[in-house]
Amino acid sequence: MKVDYDSIKPIYLQIAEAIEDDILTGQLFEGDPAYSQLTLSKELGVNPATAAKGINVLVQEGVLEKKRGQSMTVTRGAKKKLLALRKISGIQPLIQSLVTQAQKMELSEEEVLGMVHDCFQVRSRGEVNGG
Repeated sequence: MKVDYDSIKPIYLQIAEAIEDDILTGQLFEGDPAYSQLTLSKELGVNPATAAKGINVLVQEGVLEKKRGQSMTVTRGAKKKLLALRKISGIQPLIQSLVTQAQKMELSEEEVLGMVHDCFQVRSRGEVNGG
C-alpha cells in the first residue's frame, strides 16, 4: 500500500481506496481483521489521525466495522458493496467519457464495442503494459 503525496486526492481518501482495493483483490476477506490506524500510520508515514480518517470513510460506507474490544473488521457483503459503489462512481463516468469521445470521433457503437472487446482479450492474455 502506498500514498501519492503529490496527488490532488487527499491522503485519507487514498488510504480508503487502497483498503478497498485490498478487499476487492482478495488480500482482505469479509470477516477478517482490517488494518489498524497505527499500522497504516507507521507503514505509510502519515499522521495516525489521517489514517483514522481513511478508515472512518469505510466505516461510514459500511465496508469496515468497529467492534468494541476487537480489531476493525471487514463487514460481510463488503466486496459486493464496493463493486456496486465503484460501478457507479468509477466505471459509469469512464463509459460516459468514452461515448462522448467516440461520438466526437464519429466512431460507431460497434467500433467502440470491438475496441473494448479487444482490450479485454489482450488483458486476459496478460499482454498489457500499463494500459
